[in-house]
Amino acid sequence: MQIVDIHSHFFPKDWPDLASRFGGDWPWMKHTGQGKAMVMMGDKPFRPVTEACWEPSVRLEDMDRDGVDIQIMCATPVLFAYQRPAEQALAVARIFNDAALDICAARPDRLKALCQVPLQDIDLACAEVSRCMENGHVGVQIGNHVGNKNLDDEGIITFLHHCADIGASVLVHPWDMMAQERMPKYMLPWLVSMPAETQLSILSLILSGAFERLPESLKICFAHGGGSLPYLLGRVDNAWLHRDIVREDCPRLPSEYVNRFYVDSAVFNPGALDLLVNVMGEDRIMLGSDYPFPLGEQQIGKLVKEQKSLTGETRQKILGTNARNFFNIA
Repeated sequence: MQIVDIHSHFFPKDWPDLASRFGGDWPWMKHTGQGKAMVMMGDKPFRPVTEACWEPSVRLEDMDRDGVDIQIMCATPVLFAYQRPAEQALAVARIFNDAALDICAARPDRLKALCQVPLQDIDLACAEVSRCMENGHVGVQIGNHVGNKNLDDEGIITFLHHCADIGASVLVHPWDMMAQERMPKYMLPWLVSMPAETQLSILSLILSGAFERLPESLKICFAHGGGSLPYLLGRVDNAWLHRDIVREDCPRLPSEYVNRFYVDSAVFNPGALDLLVNVMGEDRIMLGSDYPFPLGEQQIGKLVKEQKSLTGETRQKILGTNARNFFNIA
């Protein structure tokens, strides 16, 4: 049984001083010793991390512990730089895209990477994803919005069409969460806004009619089990049936579009996984752990492996087969 984890994150051990180069507050790594560090944003702590983020031997050891054959890593969204001038975001993307391949070089058969792009400039974004696919990345990670532009923005649709054209699989990760001023404690932006952001991004593509215009060859996956959408899809269908303003740009029942996208399995609960399989189908779910962060699955694949309701064939699809097809991994 081949196991592929499609959702894990990295930080390089170090990177150039972006504040000195561009001015303003930028992420940087403050090492605290014994394989631990604090990602800083200017002079403020952002996130504690460990050497699992940058040390391939540690990552591979954890993969061996959990029986993971291949892990696909992507940058942490704080590195996107969508709010910066596009030329700066492109320079940053190249730094971290090349750093990701440097980490993967330790075991390129087991470690794969998604690139990032300056999504605020579609021409630059298309050029960078093309460069990265030629250099060995297996796809691209994007945030679910750029400022106030959701995924139904015409420029972003153009980018997604380009990804389909060049065979770049897309992972959409929520970031820059809504209403953070109302959620100052308890990691509530990650617990409440992240699932909502993901539902918003999926519905932006469905209700705008964007999926009608995008090629079916586009491979697009949404993190964290599709956020709150699988649980609330019935509500969306009900609204489409009874309110013309919901369906004005969407010719089909929203639930009919679940065959146009994928989700990962990071839902952390057997009942939630059963619901996800019921809503999405066994061919549209891939193992995703969110390794190596505290909100990730601490024993990668445990939920899927121990889910008694899954047949052996369904379990294998979720653990590896779907991902190998999605990312064209031989």
